[in-house]
Amino acid sequence: MKAWQEIKKLITEDSGISAVEYALLLALIGAAIATAAYTLGTTVTSKISAATSALNTSGS
Repeated sequence: MKAWQEIKKLITEDSGISAVEYALLLALIGAAIATAAYTLGTTVTSKISAATSALNTSGS
């Protein structure tokens, strides 16, 4: 019975809604950071490849 009362309390409390909103906000921020890191990694990789190619051709 106590478990049922706790579940009922979680459903009716307003603070539970805030926790869900914070979780969604954190998920969105995490997705934005992951996207930025992937994009930055791709850009850095292409710049390093270009620099390596330039050094290899000028050294020959």
